[in-house]
Amino acid sequence: MTAIAAPAFPAPARRLGLRGGLRNAFTLTWRSVLKIRTNMEDLLGLLLQPIMYLLLFTYVFGGALAGGTHNYLQFSLPGILVLSVVFATLGTGMMLNQDISTGVFDRFRSLPIARWAPLAGAVLGDMIRYMTSVAVTLGFGMILGFRITASPLSAAAGCLLVLAFALAMCWFSALIGLLVKSPQGVQWFGFLVMFPLVFGSNLLVQTATMPGWLQAFVKVNPMTYLTEAERGLLTGGPAATPAVRSLLWALGIFVVFAPLAVRVYRRKT
Repeated sequence: MTAIAAPAFPAPARRLGLRGGLRNAFTLTWRSVLKIRTNMEDLLGLLLQPIMYLLLFTYVFGGALAGGTHNYLQFSLPGILVLSVVFATLGTGMMLNQDISTGVFDRFRSLPIARWAPLAGAVLGDMIRYMTSVAVTLGFGMILGFRITASPLSAAAGCLLVLAFALAMCWFSALIGLLVKSPQGVQWFGFLVMFPLVFGSNLLVQTATMPGWLQAFVKVNPMTYLTEAERGLLTGGPAATPAVRSLLWALGIFVVFAPLAVRVYRRKT
């Protein structure tokens, strides 16, 4: 009597280790980079926004606040660098929201990849956005007359510091992108939070020129610490204390918002 063979069932998928998950994340990071390169509207906005800030703030406020555009440019460019990079982090939430609403993340879920890889790839890929913003701001600022008067090592530390802060802020943007229903909602809620933080600082003007009640907020604002650190690292001056405080703020933002974003992402996907 011939034995009947038992039906063959596919072996359960092997759980991906850290190395496999990182490989998936870097692959999706490259996907995010390609999206920036192929989306001409987003790329133009990323390139033109820092240029617009520099032209408007320098030539509208320079004569009134500093007696000349060159003096004001030396003072304001580190702040405009912070402004450009922080607002660029909203792109993380907008693209993440777009991918979820169009079903892209549903396709990722059906693939044999680490579950957290799409979120990590979206965040890491947007680091190219922040690096582009830094390069355009500094490059066009030098065309207008800005000069880095600190050492090259100090200037490089300034660029790395603002990128580290942006990497923390993009988790806040990612959380908004996961919670709201549309990219327009990401932009609205993001600006609602970031506008008071960015412009309620010494980014464009000296703290001493503000009302006393506003000075109290400005002095504890993380954007103030980051701007002071950038001024010290790019143009010379004390930078150690504000740089350390900026890193502590970045760490705190990351510790709070990264786990929240991951939790919401797992719930939605």
